[in-house]
Amino acid sequence: MPLETNDLTSADIARILQCIPHRYPFLLVDRLVSIRGEESCVGIKNVSINEPQFQGHVPGNPVFPGALIIEGMAQTAGVMCAASKLAQGLTPKIIYMLTVDKARFRKPVRPGDAIAYHMTKLAYRRNIWRYRGEALVDGALVAEAEISAYLETEGKQSVAAA
Repeated sequence: MPLETNDLTSADIARILQCIPHRYPFLLVDRLVSIRGEESCVGIKNVSINEPQFQGHVPGNPVFPGALIIEGMAQTAGVMCAASKLAQGLTPKIIYMLTVDKARFRKPVRPGDAIAYHMTKLAYRRNIWRYRGEALVDGALVAEAEISAYLETEGKQSVAAA
């Protein structure tokens, strides 16, 4: 099914898979809600004890790794960036995370939690986006960071400094 980008307000897993190249076990966002173009959205990740990282990350006291929370934020923003390029008739090729700044981890995330990645665009220049992300569980802030990424597309390529 083609991606409808003009009025995309949410994205299920099928649409996410159209936008970013990540696949299990490294796909860290299950759906997007409240999408406002490339400006902001909320990505949802349902954390399950069946995920491979829990086999070795704090056995007996499973904690979802902070690095994966940051990656989930980046993937959420990546879907927005890719959808924006699709709306312009360009095909997203690959997304590279460029920077992670001001990362803070506030509370542990555990199996059974649903993480809501609240992403808001700070800046955009050519093919580089910068987003502020907050990860919340049940309304409580568990992590935050600023992330920038470069999106390479099929066709016209551009490189800019962030």
